[in-house]
Amino acid sequence: MTRAMLAEAWRAMGANRLRTFLTMLGMMIGVAAVIMMLAVGRGAQSTVEDSIATMGSNLFIVLSGSSTASGVRIGTGNAPTLTLNDADAIGELNSVGGVAPVSPGSAQIVYGSNNWGTFVTGTTPSYVDVANWTIDSGEMFSDADVRASARVAVLGATVAKNLFEEEEAVGKVIRVRGSPFTVVGTMARKGQSLDGRDQDDTVFIPVTTAQRKVFGSQFPGTVRFIQVKAKTAEAMPAAEREMAQLLRQRHRLSDRADDDFDIRNMTAVANAAAATAKVMSLMLGAIASISLLVGGIGIMNIMLVSVTERTREIGIRIAIGARERDILTQFLLEAIIISLFGSLIGVVLGVGAAAIANAAASITVIVTMGSILLAFSVAAAIGVFFGFYPASKAAHLKPIDALRYQ
Repeated sequence: MTRAMLAEAWRAMGANRLRTFLTMLGMMIGVAAVIMMLAVGRGAQSTVEDSIATMGSNLFIVLSGSSTASGVRIGTGNAPTLTLNDADAIGELNSVGGVAPVSPGSAQIVYGSNNWGTFVTGTTPSYVDVANWTIDSGEMFSDADVRASARVAVLGATVAKNLFEEEEAVGKVIRVRGSPFTVVGTMARKGQSLDGRDQDDTVFIPVTTAQRKVFGSQFPGTVRFIQVKAKTAEAMPAAEREMAQLLRQRHRLSDRADDDFDIRNMTAVANAAAATAKVMSLMLGAIASISLLVGGIGIMNIMLVSVTERTREIGIRIAIGARERDILTQFLLEAIIISLFGSLIGVVLGVGAAAIANAAASITVIVTMGSILLAFSVAAAIGVFFGFYPASKAAHLKPIDALRYQ
C-alpha cells in the first residue's frame, strides 16, 4: 500500500516538474544556508579555541601598578612595583605551578644583511612551560644564563624565518640593538593570539640581560609583569587570593591602601571569548534557519494549489472507497518527498560551498556531521509540519462537493 502511494506521489510530482523543483529550491537553499552558517560559526569557534590553547592553561597575568605624573594618571603596568623577588615569592605558593617574570621591549634584530624589527621578551626558562611554548630546535636558555646575564637568545618562528629564511638559526650570532647575541634555540610556530597579534614575532632573552644590557632600567630588578600558572583549574581562586595577599604583604600596603598591582585571570577572558564565539555560531544558525521556514511555507502553498487542482481526483478516490487517512497519507508523502529531496541536494550544496570557502578564503570553515543532521532533521520536520494542513484539507473534502468541483 505504501509503495503504491509513493509511486503515485512520484507521478504527481513528475507531472509538474518545474513547480516541484521550485518548491524544492526553498528547502535546498535553506539547508545549504544552515550548514554553511553553522560551518562558519564552528570555524570561528575553533579559531578561538586554538588561540586559547596557545595561551597556556590556568594562567594569570600580574601587572605592575599605575603611576601619576603632573596630575595625569598613567595606565596599569607603568609603575615599577613588581620585582624578580616578587616572582620568586609567588613561585613558592602551594597553589602555583609556575612563574615567569617578563620585561618586554622592542628592538631591531640584525643578521648579516637581513634585519627585522620585533618584540624582545626578557624572561626566565620557566616561560616555556607557563605560556605553553614548544622548542622547535636547540634549547631554551638556562637559569645559569639568567644569573650571568648572558647574551643568548631564542627566536620565535616569524623572526627566524625573516632573518635566516631556510638557514639553520641555532649557533648563529645576531645583533640586538647593536649587541651580539648567540641563538641557542628557536620556538615552534604558535600563531595569532586572541587580539590578532602574531605571537611568533618575538625574541626571548634572559630577563636580567634585558634589564642590564638591552633596555636598561631606572629601577634594577623590576619587571613589567609576571605570568603565573596555577597548578590546576580548581586551584585558580586560591592562587589569585594568595597572590594578592602575598604582594600586599611584600609591598607593605596598609589595609586601606589600594593594590599597586593588578591580577588578571586569563582563563576567564578566554572562556568569555569562547562563549562569545559559541553564541555567534548559534546566532548564525538561527538566522539561516529562517530560510528553512520560508521553504516550508513554500511547500504549504504549493501543496494547497495541488489540492485545489486535484479536488475532483480526491472526490473520485473517496467515492470508490479511499479513507481519510489514505488521502492524508498520500498528500503528506508528497510534501515529505519534496522536503527530503530538497534537503539532500541542500546538504551537497552546503558542504560544497563550505569546502570552496575553506579553500578560497582565509577563514576557517568546519562542517560537522551534527550540523548536517540538524539541518536535515529540521528540514524534514518542516516538510511534515507545513505539509500536514494541505493534506488534512484534502482528506476532509466531502465526496459530493469534490466531484462537483470545476
